[in-house]
Amino acid sequence: MKIVYIHQHFRTPSMSGGTRSYEFARRLVENGHEVAIVAADAQAEPGALRWRKTLEGGVTVYWTPVRYDNSMPPWRRLWAFGQFLVAAARKAAALPQDVVVATSTPLTVAIPGGWSAMRNKVPFVLEVRDLWPTVPIAMGVLRSRLARGAALLLERWAYRRAAQVIALSPGMAEGVRNVRPRVPVTVIPNAADLALFGVPTEADRSLVAQHPWLGDGPVVLYAGTFGRVNGVGYLVEVAAELQDRMPEALIVLIGNGAEFEPVRKRASDLGVLGKNCHVLPGVPKDEVAAWFRRATVVTSTVIDIPELRANSANKVFDGLAAGRAVAVNHGGWIADLLERTGAGLVLSRQPADAAAELKAFLRDGERVRAAQDAARRLAVDEFDRDKLAISFEGVLSAAIAGPA
Repeated sequence: MKIVYIHQHFRTPSMSGGTRSYEFARRLVENGHEVAIVAADAQAEPGALRWRKTLEGGVTVYWTPVRYDNSMPPWRRLWAFGQFLVAAARKAAALPQDVVVATSTPLTVAIPGGWSAMRNKVPFVLEVRDLWPTVPIAMGVLRSRLARGAALLLERWAYRRAAQVIALSPGMAEGVRNVRPRVPVTVIPNAADLALFGVPTEADRSLVAQHPWLGDGPVVLYAGTFGRVNGVGYLVEVAAELQDRMPEALIVLIGNGAEFEPVRKRASDLGVLGKNCHVLPGVPKDEVAAWFRRATVVTSTVIDIPELRANSANKVFDGLAAGRAVAVNHGGWIADLLERTGAGLVLSRQPADAAAELKAFLRDGERVRAAQDAARRLAVDEFDRDKLAISFEGVLSAAIAGPA
């Protein structure tokens, strides 16, 4: 297959952020397919070339300079989405292709994906990474009737145009079917990179040397985006509650985003910054793996909006791959999975209660070991990247084959 893969926020392991598209594309190339990624160079300097071409793990990547980061105001992010839409539509349509894949967010990537597929008379596969525009509407980001109407129109068009849809969770699949009941939808969640997270490296040995405050006590880790949706400040409140109850437990928060400085300030105001709470900028994925292996518990948090419970956060699967207990502060399919398998715990949304729950868990060595064993089994049995990549390839083949 000749595959054009559109992903505005594409990342490689040497960058900070999720690498789902890179890992799937790399495996497709290993299986004999040709993959061309169309992506945004979010850190491009002014005056950068309109397109630059690189080879990443055997995958050809075309980068266009569209600056973007989570700290931008909403209007600036929408402008970046529009810039990429126009550039990606032109580039994608000009590439050799048997199938086009576009992966959200943002859902605006469906426009260049659908356009390229239509121009070249090939099938279009849409990957849905969150329920857009359901989530921004619920969060009050899309407030005007015109904006909501346009977003809902785009959603309906994208699902109608797609020959196949890949959803990252059962809740997302249900959301797609609510809009277009007859579209073929396959759930392929985020995946566990077993080799990257499960095997100690030199980075593990140097981690404590670089950060002597780590010591050998329990570590509760958050490694991901500091955006409004993530509600990372909740963990600072938990740290404040834990400070006297279990001072040897460290809360380590790693990432970038609009809420990074507010989270640091809140930790400072509560008197926990640099004590039992450490807030660090994001690091590349191949470096962050050592932090996951050092953790006792890996956390994934969101603000209290029901529409967010269908999330499929990378950090959950990275934690499972590292064989670490996972804790979330929300309901939904991930919470059900952790409770069913014993691979972690679901924390109260009240910081004081969550601190008590974490203390009880961390002080129970047998429970911690059992959860870590269950996490690793879950990663191997259900979320191994190699297995899910086969499913991903199968969806593309089914799109080319057409309706049965």
